[in-house]
Amino acid sequence: MASGADPRSQRERMLAGDLYRADDPELVALTRRAALLVQDYNSTPADRPERHQALLRALLGAVGDRVVVRPPFYCDYGTQIRIGDRSYLNFNAVLLDVAAIEIGADVQIGPNVQLLTPYHPLDPAQRRAGWEAARPITVGDNVWLGGGVIVLGGVTIGPDTVVGAGSVVTRDLPPGVVAVGNPARVQRSVTPTAD
Repeated sequence: MASGADPRSQRERMLAGDLYRADDPELVALTRRAALLVQDYNSTPADRPERHQALLRALLGAVGDRVVVRPPFYCDYGTQIRIGDRSYLNFNAVLLDVAAIEIGADVQIGPNVQLLTPYHPLDPAQRRAGWEAARPITVGDNVWLGGGVIVLGGVTIGPDTVVGAGSVVTRDLPPGVVAVGNPARVQRSVTPTAD
């Protein structure tokens, strides 16, 4: 667990999904870099879309074509976020990317959505000592997350799934379903309509 005998850096531990210390100087520098890019992104005027795109590409691990992220937007590191083509993130998206966050193509993310990969140990002594860890989040192609949805670490949401506004997703959701509630539960399958 949180042993001083582990030869890996705190960043290596973090990337492996193991307990690590976020106050490590290397990680502090990386979060500072992200915070400055996020600040620049959020303060860039709306009539400078090319600047927004350049900042997103500098901040995030991968950004597909025709991606829209409406400011304000917030993240921890940025480098662990990948967003597929034509995806749209509305105002106040919070993506805490201590672990990888993969967002597929054609994803619609409503305002005030939070994708939260970090978690803290249940052991009070470990929490007090500053240990934490994270689990990845995967959002499949053509998913729609309604306003205010919270997705916790370790969750995969299958392609074509819809998550109702205000839901809290604590477990994997299969492809092609509608899920709502806290915790989010599958209500029915998505029924495709004819064009």
